[in-house]
Amino acid sequence: FPSLSGNDNSEALPESIPSAPGTLPHFMEEPDDAYIIKSNPIVLRCKAMPAMQIFFKCNGEWVHQNEHVSEESMDETTGLKVREVFINVTRQQVEDFHGPEDYWCQCVAWSHLGTSKSRKASVRIAYLRKNFEQDPQGKEVPIEGMIVLHCRPPEGVPAAEVEWLKNEEPIDSNLDENIDTRADHNLIIRQARLSDSGNYTCMAANIVAKRRSMSATVVVYVNGGWSSWTEWSNCNARCGRGWQKRSRTCTNPAPLNGGAFCEGMSVQKITCTSLCPVDGNWEVWSEWSVCSPECEHLRVRECIAPPPRNGGKYCEGLSQESENCTEGLCIQDKKPLHEIKSQNIETASDIALYSGLGAAVIAVAVLVVGVTLYRRSQSEYGVDVIDSSALTGGFQTFNFKTVRQGNSLLLNSSLQPDLTVSRTYSGPICLQDPMDKELMTESSLFNPLSDIKVKVQSSFMVSLGVAERAEYHGKGHSGTFPHGNSRAFGTMQARNKATYIQNLSSISTRSELKTTAIFGHLGGRLVVPNTGVSLLIPHGAIPEESSWEIYLAVTQKESSLQPEGADVLLGPEVTCGPSELAVSTPFALTIPHCAEVNAEHWNIHLKKRSQQGKWEEVMSVEEETTSCYCLLDPYACHILLNSFGTYALIGEPISDCAVRQLKVAVFGCLSCNSLDYNLRVYCMDNTPCAFQEVVLDERLQGGQLLEEPKLLHFQGNTFSLQISVLDIPPFLWRIKPFTACQEVPFSRVWCSSQKPLHCAFSLERYTPATTQLSCKICVRQVKGHEQILQIQTSILENERETIAFFAHEDSNFPAQMGPKAFKIPYSIRQRICATFDTPNAKGKDWQMLAQKNSINRNLSYFATQSSPSAVILDLWEARHQHDGDLDSLACALEEIGRTHSKISDITETEIEEPDFNYSRQNGL
Repeated sequence: FPSLSGNDNSEALPESIPSAPGTLPHFMEEPDDAYIIKSNPIVLRCKAMPAMQIFFKCNGEWVHQNEHVSEESMDETTGLKVREVFINVTRQQVEDFHGPEDYWCQCVAWSHLGTSKSRKASVRIAYLRKNFEQDPQGKEVPIEGMIVLHCRPPEGVPAAEVEWLKNEEPIDSNLDENIDTRADHNLIIRQARLSDSGNYTCMAANIVAKRRSMSATVVVYVNGGWSSWTEWSNCNARCGRGWQKRSRTCTNPAPLNGGAFCEGMSVQKITCTSLCPVDGNWEVWSEWSVCSPECEHLRVRECIAPPPRNGGKYCEGLSQESENCTEGLCIQDKKPLHEIKSQNIETASDIALYSGLGAAVIAVAVLVVGVTLYRRSQSEYGVDVIDSSALTGGFQTFNFKTVRQGNSLLLNSSLQPDLTVSRTYSGPICLQDPMDKELMTESSLFNPLSDIKVKVQSSFMVSLGVAERAEYHGKGHSGTFPHGNSRAFGTMQARNKATYIQNLSSISTRSELKTTAIFGHLGGRLVVPNTGVSLLIPHGAIPEESSWEIYLAVTQKESSLQPEGADVLLGPEVTCGPSELAVSTPFALTIPHCAEVNAEHWNIHLKKRSQQGKWEEVMSVEEETTSCYCLLDPYACHILLNSFGTYALIGEPISDCAVRQLKVAVFGCLSCNSLDYNLRVYCMDNTPCAFQEVVLDERLQGGQLLEEPKLLHFQGNTFSLQISVLDIPPFLWRIKPFTACQEVPFSRVWCSSQKPLHCAFSLERYTPATTQLSCKICVRQVKGHEQILQIQTSILENERETIAFFAHEDSNFPAQMGPKAFKIPYSIRQRICATFDTPNAKGKDWQMLAQKNSINRNLSYFATQSSPSAVILDLWEARHQHDGDLDSLACALEEIGRTHSKISDITETEIEEPDFNYSRQNGL
């Protein structure tokens, strides 16, 4: 055979030799594909029979014979020669090869008959890169949903095998039919179970190394589901109108692993009417029956006038009576007649004695009644006579022919008032015809006082007030809360902003949400500016010769009161104190709220925080109680209380139609990039406190109010809120794609705990030459109310118009002490109380005063007060603190007076009629 030398590696070996007896070589072992790991060479082997020589050829070239290691043996069965050959292949050899295919080697064996070639074995350098081409990503999936985790292992030779670990334990898909790991290295869980939650890791390995992917956390969650409704509860009112409720729980199933809580109401309430129990009453006795042989006759009655119904009590007493019908002349049980007569004589003498005494008592009573009626017919100034002449009789000077002395309603009844002096009132009053002579003379309740003047306003309008504070009460309050349909913090002029413009900088700072003052026996009023929160201390609530330091504060941080279920906080948390003080008459606390008042949709509660920090219910607004009183107006709740503390209003929606009133406001300012402009839209509770908080935050950011805020009626129907920017001028402005509309879930809006909802939109102008911005902001509840705010503004500071809004006029008077704090002059107040506190057979008492001032509920509260009229007037002062509307009070008194004049039995001839001398004073 030709030799292979180092100098002649390229010389081809003969492919065959002269024929010789035998067979062609048969390969018993052929070289296998191999991988070089790191720098370790690999060994290729070849074994053939019969074989005289075996050589390797790599990449088409013969390997030098010196690099071969061969072994020779004899096959015992056939006696043929067996040859086995080895060669080494190094990493360097493979790296230096740059062919179109992998490095390969094959062996060629010779026998006497010819040559045979083995298969080609490839040699490759093994490796496994570190980074996965795709790591699995964590997922949150609902129960029974499909989970697919993708894994693309790092590049490697040979290709890496992949297995999955769950919480560091291998996953065997053969043991769980729900799991498949065969599809392109991915992990597929067909139906997620709670037990499938965990950390999943993809493991890649080949002959070189093992690699771990990033762990992916899989959370299988369960969304909550409602249980069935419970049965309706019994009507809570034993008699009359009440409510009944049913409830359900979010336990079918309960939310797990962050699943969504059930949407909707957990409690439903409906009104109900219980039949009132009617106690039975006896009908009149029947006629006496005929006399029986036993000398008795009977009479009977039945409990049918009316009969007891609906659990009412049965009549008490006897249903039949019997008595002797012969006045003792009948012989009973064979007794002698004279024995019976003697007994009857004693009885008859007793009857005569008692009859005489009864007749004397009746005669005395008749005499007293006659004297009383005579004195009343002669009296011109009875305290029960209601008249509004002092409120209405000041259009001119007037003289009375005669005025009786000693009127008990005057402060000094011994002095004769000068009825010809002109008096001046301030504050509008609604009047009827001032020529009503009977009303003008019927009572001294409204006789002019020495410190009051009357001046003509118009033929039907005068003003009532103390002369020394006429200027204060004459101020206009057109913009103060809650005058008219607009609220103080939201009342805007249109585009002419020359009047009532107030800068944002005039709003009080956060540190000023507390007011303190020292009050005495005369009482007064505390106001937290621009919040709608106020406290009225009535005259006489503080002992004489005492001075109390009283404070009123609005909680600025998030309230500690966390409503349960669908309940919401309707207004600010308010604290008044000190809590250890006790007043002798109720004070009035006013708290604004954001509910659209409707007893069919809301159940509103007053809650108080205890010294331990727990919140306890004081009362429901619709509840009948004598401990405190709540009067719910459209925008505020006026509460009569006897103890200081921390109070808050909670609303429980009874139906999906419950409306929470939101105020929508838009602010804007330039960002750091001069081409960017930020629009910030706020949805906040419709209370002055919430608006003030937003204004303060925006002032710190340099924000500018761009449009008059508007009112949005947000219903409790579980539908979300959408805020979008519309009609942006093309070619001048642009907004990022898919950001022009933002949606806020219902629960975030409804249960916001007074935190203003804030959405920001970023606009960009194409060129600095654009200085005007015109667009629309649409705020709408899905299947609900919608408001459009038209934005038309300049982004340049010197060209920007200031949007005006009204602050409370009381911001200049956070504390008022004594008479200046009250709208009704004290002397007039005394007369009203003296008149209406006295019970009157014609119904002209404090109950009629309450009714005429729209106070028709829970009158039992006022009945427990020492002066019901005084408490009613305190409530009037709290309701009308911003407008001083004495008009309504005067109209109520006038109406009561007219009612009296219709039913009065006093004739005109019994009344001294006044002369009316018309004169113009003070240029009027």
